[in-house]
Amino acid sequence: MNCITAENHEIRLELDAQTLALTIFAQGEKWRAGGEGRVAFEDGRDILFRDGKKVEHSLWKTGVGTGIRSRYAGFSLDGQPLGLEFETIVWVENGTGDVFFEWMPLHEDGLVIKAVYWPDAFSFEKDSSRWYSLLNLEQGLLIPNNWPEELGRIPFDGQLCSCAAYMPWFGQVRDGAGYIAINETPWDAGYQAEHPAGGPYTHLSWRWLPTLGKMDYRRRVRYVFRKECDYNTLCKIYRDYVKETGLFTTLAEKAARNPLVNDLIGAAIVHKGIKTHVAEDSAFYDPSAPEKNDSLVPFSYRTQEVLNYRRKGVEKLYLHLDGWGQPGYDNQHPDYLPACKEAGGWEGFKELSDTMEKCGYLFGIHDQYRDYYFSAKTFDREFGIHAPDGSVFEMARWAGGHQTYLCATQAPYYVKRNFEELFRHGIHLKATYLDVFTCNEPDECAHPEHRMTRKECLEYRAACFAYLTSRGIMPSSEEVTDWAMKELVFCHYGPYDFMLRAPGSPKKGIPVPLFNLVYHDCLILPWPMDHGEGQEDYMLYALINGGAAYLDKDGAYPGIDGAFDDAARNRELDESIARYRVVADLQEKVAKLELVRHEFDESDWRRQKSVFADGTEVSVNLADGSFEIR
Repeated sequence: MNCITAENHEIRLELDAQTLALTIFAQGEKWRAGGEGRVAFEDGRDILFRDGKKVEHSLWKTGVGTGIRSRYAGFSLDGQPLGLEFETIVWVENGTGDVFFEWMPLHEDGLVIKAVYWPDAFSFEKDSSRWYSLLNLEQGLLIPNNWPEELGRIPFDGQLCSCAAYMPWFGQVRDGAGYIAINETPWDAGYQAEHPAGGPYTHLSWRWLPTLGKMDYRRRVRYVFRKECDYNTLCKIYRDYVKETGLFTTLAEKAARNPLVNDLIGAAIVHKGIKTHVAEDSAFYDPSAPEKNDSLVPFSYRTQEVLNYRRKGVEKLYLHLDGWGQPGYDNQHPDYLPACKEAGGWEGFKELSDTMEKCGYLFGIHDQYRDYYFSAKTFDREFGIHAPDGSVFEMARWAGGHQTYLCATQAPYYVKRNFEELFRHGIHLKATYLDVFTCNEPDECAHPEHRMTRKECLEYRAACFAYLTSRGIMPSSEEVTDWAMKELVFCHYGPYDFMLRAPGSPKKGIPVPLFNLVYHDCLILPWPMDHGEGQEDYMLYALINGGAAYLDKDGAYPGIDGAFDDAARNRELDESIARYRVVADLQEKVAKLELVRHEFDESDWRRQKSVFADGTEVSVNLADGSFEIR
């Protein structure tokens, strides 16, 4: 075997020059990745890195690290040469002992690359629950190697900066030794994860995407190895990392910018709607029962509901209002104004807003600046997202029917236009929900007049949040990804992945609060409080996470977004208020504190415990519904 070796600190790299298998010796542990790096093309063909006829390896050393540089060229497909050349550097940083994997394109002219798959997954085969993998799929998922359920499909095919990865890292632990892999260029990247039913393995690896048709720039991922660790350790490594990069922004800092943050802590979360209209070309349209496609609740009715909460003694409340615009929920965005006339128009909307103000409650609205409806008054196909080939994506899934996606370069203009109009009508907004920005993957647009990379897309989305912040409005979005952490105050939810499937669906692993172990003191996460017959009591997840509680939640679409018809939705309001207060009392105490540690009983993962920075401990038993706070 012809090996190239580089060594630094307690890390040694060994690259097999022929197979490209890489072995990393880290703190007495051996981690081996196969040489299966490959480049996939849009026409369905692909090539392995080792297929190159001109592959050169050399030692690489600078003032900050030591490693191995490899240059790849001489590729061909079907006997035809490809003008593809690229370079990789795997190196160990002097100051930390962290291992960096870097991929750099050198020549790609005339090629249409779909993805580059590298670095490879580490070998991780053992039938043991003490070997486990960590995915930031929604709130967090721990997959023991012998877990009985197949992982299966991941949302957005594992693309980063979406709900598939609230944070851009994954990790693995085997008998107490492990690593965290932090993607430092996450905008054009995704991860691959494979776990068959029963294991006995889980394979995790990275995928790099082109930007506007080209690979274009250097891609980088950082691996941090530890001889003794668990999932808490890896989360704290990442917590330190985002503090170092400046992404970490606490609720205390956000409250200093806007004191309303303090009023949101401990508030009951109420989600209601006004108008629903399902277009005939929508996937949700029901032709057999046309009356189901339209509904209307007057603003005055919601006003009376608010007054009833006050009579019931609810002191702090946040109302999230859907369907307040004339077109109805998920229709004609971004041209959503005026306020729904049939529901009472601007006068009724303002009465509800004024009532919220008088009650000392927080009022927020649903709004949308990605789904771009052909029925919108100012719709212009030229401002839709354009692919590099000039095509414009179209679909008709949501209530508004035929749509594309609005190029995010335009979103800040529309946000400002619409909200300035709301202000002119005296609507007292304390918060706003900009739909899908932190759930769906970033877009790219090749239109020459508003060309945009995925990274720039996230910057434009963040600019929308920043505008709201500048007007004293707390920004929220559908879920939470940490690219938005500087501005985002709260979100619609930050659930475990199973909560978005039908109750009783098998779990893909053990639900663990990876996101909250990093960011609990940076963001307010509302939790569903469902408690169906024979099902887990979701209130326990709110408690173990020290989060906020939904008091009343009407889902926009049945069976979507965790909205299911079950017994929990029919509970009496008094009981719901009593349950909310249990969660709120804890949240008032710990919202601005670090979640220091989370653990579960290895013999029964349903017995869990959280420890917060002030020593508060929360223990829950998801099997019998019991809990203890001390």
